Amino acid sequence: MSIRNVGKRLGSWGAVCGLLLGGLYLSGCQTQQPGQQFAEVPPALTAAADTRPAASGVTQAAAPVVSPVAVSTAASGSGPEAEVLRVGDSLTIIFTDTPVTIPNFDEKIREDGTIKLTLDKTFKAAGKTPGDLEKEIRACYVPNYYKYMTVTVKQQADTRWYYVNGEVKSPNRQIYAGRITVLKAIASVGGFTDFANKKKVRLTRVDGRTQVVNCIKALDNPSLDPEVYPGDTIHVLRRLW
Repeated sequence: MSIRNVGKRLGSWGAVCGLLLGGLYLSGCQTQQPGQQFAEVPPALTAAADTRPAASGVTQAAAPVVSPVAVSTAASGSGPEAEVLRVGDSLTIIFTDTPVTIPNFDEKIREDGTIKLTLDKTFKAAGKTPGDLEKEIRACYVPNYYKYMTVTVKQQADTRWYYVNGEVKSPNRQIYAGRITVLKAIASVGGFTDFANKKKVRLTRVDGRTQVVNCIKALDNPSLDPEVYPGDTIHVLRRLW
């Protein structure tokens, strides 16, 4: 057999083998199972997807998960609590939209928690937010005295202090951050000096009233340790011996 005939036969067999291999490859692709995938979906994607088939057979993406705490906060619309008014706070009450001009009222909340406004009306202010107090004042005057009225309650920024001076280690004004008594107020400025008269500590209220506190007795009897309010002044006298 000539070399040319051998080459022709080998070429024919090579073409046949190529066709057979191509057919096997194509048949292998067609026998791929419908649910089989070439690569796995990353876990992050499978966790975010809803694998339940929809009516059309298309996989649907799940709705984003929302924290129940976030839903509760958004629904209530609550943010940080509004600051309530306290005894000793200085307020400015402004009346507008009235047929006659009503002057502004600058009032300090009294020890009983009240303020007095136009037409000799008294309102409980301590323990309420400025917004709640505005509503209560307006409800008193409208429609009993005025057809229209807008009430604005402004808290003066310089009232949240109390003052401690005299025979204490660091006499100064202190920020009023909450309920505090005379003994604690004195401790907030370092305590008494060696020359302090602890039996006669003078507490002066914002309205000018003064009382004397025996801090030695107050140590054993908390009922003798009065509460301090914004604007109050504590003066520790010097003992004479």
